[in-house]
Amino acid sequence: MKIRKFNIQESGLNRFFGPLESKIMDILWCQEDMTIKEVQAILEKEKPTNFNTVMTVMNRLVEKEILQKKLIGRSSYYKPVQSREEFINTQSKEMTHELMDEFGSVVVSHMLDALEEVDDALVKKLEMKIKELKKEKNDE
Repeated sequence: MKIRKFNIQESGLNRFFGPLESKIMDILWCQEDMTIKEVQAILEKEKPTNFNTVMTVMNRLVEKEILQKKLIGRSSYYKPVQSREEFINTQSKEMTHELMDEFGSVVVSHMLDALEEVDDALVKKLEMKIKELKKEKNDE
């Protein structure tokens, strides 16, 4: 599954999804296998949400292969294809590869500049990854 839009002005899941999609995904990542009506009931606690709107959004998430839909009896149940962590990992990896393909060394330079703002644990993790990559290249 590849997210086609990335909204840099937003934060969190709203970078990948619209506001209602984000709320629905948050709900389903916490409680898998829910019906549209169950999701709508949770959304209704925050603000009035039309059943048909929720149904449309959830079915579009199925079309985008973000949700799975299964029929049990007369009810359709929805669950995420990936966990939140898997989704974030997949999307950030895809985005990184696309940026590297398109902008190459500029992206690397900016990533290195951004390291000044992160904690030492992340820098050490990067150093370990670079050592692994060098070792793999030398072993070839």
